[in-house]
Amino acid sequence: MKKYKIAVVGATGMVGRTFLKVLEEYKLPAESYVLFSSAKSAGSTLKFMGEDYTVRELTETSFDEGFDIALFSAGGSTSEKFAPIAAAKGCLVIDNSSAWRMDPNVPLVVPEVNPEKIKEHKGIIANPNCSTIQAVVAIKPLYDHYGIKRIVYSTYQAVSGAGRGGWDDLENGMKGEAPKKFVYPIAGNCIPHIDVFMPNGYTKEEMKMIQETRKILGDDSLKITATTVRVPVFNGHSESINIEFEKDFDIEELKDILKNSPGIVVEDDVANNVYPMPIHAAGHDETFVGRIRRDESVESGVNLWVVADNIRKGAASNAVQIARQFISYNEA
Repeated sequence: MKKYKIAVVGATGMVGRTFLKVLEEYKLPAESYVLFSSAKSAGSTLKFMGEDYTVRELTETSFDEGFDIALFSAGGSTSEKFAPIAAAKGCLVIDNSSAWRMDPNVPLVVPEVNPEKIKEHKGIIANPNCSTIQAVVAIKPLYDHYGIKRIVYSTYQAVSGAGRGGWDDLENGMKGEAPKKFVYPIAGNCIPHIDVFMPNGYTKEEMKMIQETRKILGDDSLKITATTVRVPVFNGHSESINIEFEKDFDIEELKDILKNSPGIVVEDDVANNVYPMPIHAAGHDETFVGRIRRDESVESGVNLWVVADNIRKGAASNAVQIARQFISYNEA
């Protein structure tokens, strides 16, 4: 089996450090790893694979030495500048920013949902938004079986989705300190405002979920609406997903479909207070689904409660899983 030279760009950030943790767990066939960051963090040392790695500054010549795969989580402007440079040197970029997600020439991939799109890459593969990833893992098997008329997303998103600053705002806010990252205090509060507001009144986060779901499922006709909310939870996004199907369904069959679908753990025993919660999803790569019940207000509707670790499955793990699948296709 070929050994791969792998770069991690943005290694010192919250997602970047989780990249390293997931890479240690997944044990890809790597020849070597090189860790990159901005000039501000370059020169720092990170413990990885039992060794001390010195983080290098990312420059326009960083990829001249030749890499096979680069995992990027350094923000959209960095990805816009450096991903094409890396790709031009023959490196596959798996990018965690929003820079390339809606580019028609860039696959947007969740391995449990559309792994075949990996084969269509032209040097860059986009990692979807964290809230979209867990949603489509749960939706795809139901879309395949029943067809979908309409989706209503309501999200309850952890502060870690806003990076270190979001985490600090909650931690410091619990001590009574003023927020620095968010426009309002998040401790003891819910903020229905993630990313910037768009001219149509939706936030950019809400439009990401709508547009990315359509792209991943390959269905531009899907009717989707979304409300995304930041809540005072450190880690783990929760989502209420209401789906109206094209066809009627049996609720027990629907639960069995979810139970037998990749990447899903069904936790749905309300008699014993069993349902997904962020505190239990933390540290896992699966998407947890529960509170599965018929929507009695429409003919063929269902309500799902979907929870996942937004830093792992919502970012780092999904990217590493893409890399693993890419390697698998290469070895086939």
